[in-house]
Formats: sequence, structure tokens, C-alpha cells
Amino acid sequence: MLLELEFEIEPSNFTLAGEASSKIKETLKKLGVKPEILKKVAIVSYEAEMNIVIHSVGGILKAIISKDKIEVIAQDNGPGIEDIELAMKEGYSTAPEEIRNLGFGAGMGLPNMKKYSDYFEIDSQKGKGTRVYMIIYNK
Repeated sequence: MLLELEFEIEPSNFTLAGEASSKIKETLKKLGVKPEILKKVAIVSYEAEMNIVIHSVGGILKAIISKDKIEVIAQDNGPGIEDIELAMKEGYSTAPEEIRNLGFGAGMGLPNMKKYSDYFEIDSQKGKGTRVYMIIYNK
């Protein structure tokens, strides 16, 4: 492993929302990661971070950077996802109206995470939270 970054994500804090994913992107840029890999990691980490901000009571966003891959892990404490299959559909959202009025919660978070990951795994338990594990290969 080259580097591990870990960020505490606050719930409902839209002022800080996006900072962790920006720091991950900046770090990868400094390490000379190719732009197309940088884009994928930036998208999945931002979407994961925003889901923690919008839907949970806080959590962790982690990036494990090694020579051949970048692992992005989002672990939140929250209500969990009731229907993962439904949540994976583009446009489906459980975000409250006030969040949507801020321009968030369009229902593209999980679909984008899956689309831009080379490997995607989600585990969610009602009342315990959600863990999303993604890999982007650095090739």
C-alpha cells in the first residue's frame, strides 16, 4: 500500500460537503495518477461523500491508494437502505424535499458509483448503516 486517506463525514453539513473527495483527488493528482482514473475516483468518492451527508448521521470516507488500484470505502451510520435494487435505479431518491431544493438528491449517487467503479459492492442493514466498497484499477 502506498497511502491511506480517511475522512470523517458530518451529516447535513453542506458547507464541508465535497472537501474529502477533493482532497482525495488532489492527492492522486500529486501522485501522477492518469486523468481518466482521477475522474472516476473523483466521481465515486464525491457521490459516496454526498450520500453520507444527505442520508446518514455521519460516517467515514476512505481511500486506499496502491500502485495498481484505488479502493474507495464509504461507511455510514444511518437508517440503511431499505431496497438496494430500487436504490440502484437512476433517478430514485429518498432525499427530502429541502435537500432536493438545494440541488442534491437526484438519485444518481449509487448508479454513478457503480458506473465509474471497476468493482462495486454494497452492504446495507436497516438501522445500522451502509458500506459501499469500490475499486478503480490504476492501469
